[in-house]
Amino acid sequence: AMTTGALTWATRLAACSFDAMPPVEMSPPLPWAWLRSSGATLCSSGTRRIRSWDLTLDHKPSAAELIESVPEPSRYREVVFSGLGEPTLRLNLVLEVAAHVKTNGGRVRVDTDGLANLVHDRDTLPAMAGLVDSLSVSLNAQDETVYERQCRPNLPGSFEAVTDYLRGARGHVPEVRATAVAGVPGVDIPACERLAKDLGVDFRARRMRE
Repeated sequence: AMTTGALTWATRLAACSFDAMPPVEMSPPLPWAWLRSSGATLCSSGTRRIRSWDLTLDHKPSAAELIESVPEPSRYREVVFSGLGEPTLRLNLVLEVAAHVKTNGGRVRVDTDGLANLVHDRDTLPAMAGLVDSLSVSLNAQDETVYERQCRPNLPGSFEAVTDYLRGARGHVPEVRATAVAGVPGVDIPACERLAKDLGVDFRARRMRE
């Protein structure tokens, strides 16, 4: 299995990460991109470090660089597009790298704010079919008022867009899960779970630093 030290340059460049996690050890996050579609207060931890890894970027990595970083994706439990920014802002790159992962026997998860359709002004979910095995969507609130306060989205109608995204994802991605962070003022976790159930998706409450 790939060891923790195998991805040396990734430890310097990684941010808003594309995380590759082997069955036992966790590899350094691979390079991604510092891009955001909201100013969520619950994302502002004041650091760009995860464990011992510095997630500061010095350039925006290409699909070729990411593919080169994961030559044998089947050696990992899953490859996750996630991190301090929003991966679907570079949707074409996500899909290109995901195709490489799937072609080579890997499993793909995308952690997202669920605003891709609103940002790209089209339904992006059909393009994920066959390429993404799991979607984890940051629902973050039980209603629009709390969502606006905690997530501070850059686009109007974001909460409705997230719920529509979750509802639509079921037809294209095998596993769809909504999440919210427990302990955030005003966020009602049981209400978030009920909303997720109404949307037909799974739910998971995250811890503040998770």
